[in-house]
Amino acid sequence: MKKAIVVGSTGGTGAVITAELVKRGIPTVAFGRSRQKLEQLARKLGNPSNLSIAVGDAFNPDDLAAAAKETDVLFHCANVPYHEMESKLLPLGESVMEAANRLSLKVVAIDGIYPYGRKQMNKVTEEHPKQPHTKKGKVRLAFEQMIFSQRWSETQVMIVRLPDYYGPTANQASYLGGTLESIAAGKMAFFIGNMKVPREYVYLPDAAIMVVELAGHDKAYGQNWNIPGSDIISGNEIVRIARQASGTVKPVIPLGKAGLSLLGLFVPVMKEVVEMLYLTEEPLRLSGEKYERLIGKIPATKMADGITATIRELQKSV
Repeated sequence: MKKAIVVGSTGGTGAVITAELVKRGIPTVAFGRSRQKLEQLARKLGNPSNLSIAVGDAFNPDDLAAAAKETDVLFHCANVPYHEMESKLLPLGESVMEAANRLSLKVVAIDGIYPYGRKQMNKVTEEHPKQPHTKKGKVRLAFEQMIFSQRWSETQVMIVRLPDYYGPTANQASYLGGTLESIAAGKMAFFIGNMKVPREYVYLPDAAIMVVELAGHDKAYGQNWNIPGSDIISGNEIVRIARQASGTVKPVIPLGKAGLSLLGLFVPVMKEVVEMLYLTEEPLRLSGEKYERLIGKIPATKMADGITATIRELQKSV
């Protein structure tokens, strides 16, 4: 990898991937819509000499192509809100792929686990059937099919799949992000889904290491890759660790179907989460065997350490 561009670099996954690339000394272009947010990211990273920023619209392939000149790897970390996924996810992906195809770039697309549908394995490998039963799962599967389409004959592409994630850069787009932000701020918090069922989460700095490692291996392209978390843990245990780290004990309210539907009257994205609640009752756990065969040991920050580090970092900005 000679030079990379991160599309959506100020988002939850984009920010940590940008940081990991910069840390490794790889010249990196941070691409996003907001100059203010891009400059804030650069300052947070210490304004490194190997980081440049580019302001543009990810839905415009001309903007992307102009920013991506002289790069060889594009990390597609941009996303759309849940309630706009059906109408905007594919146009966004097509814009990214059009720009990459013009410049013959490698593309690393960040995605989730929705296309797998209900689990059919104890540990879900990349060969798990993709049989989504939700609207968002079906849209995400269509996104995968578009990404790997023969239309893009000049590109090499991989998709990396993350489970639920957390970390200092995770935002309201992640299930756990808003919960930890509220606990860090000493406010009442909401927890999406069942708080008793243990689920898998990946610490975003760990995920960034794995994604960048894969991006540097030619043989990783043309495939799907799972990015597993370190532990499975219940919401109750997450809240206990977060409260201990923050020194606060404000209430944390679980949100099921009824609560999300009611909140969705005021926050449209919450209504769209309802169909994904099956993942909080029947969680998937990703297998990392394929990653281990190609790369080696999986970085695995323990949840107690990762949550504590996240809370303390969030409190610095409160």
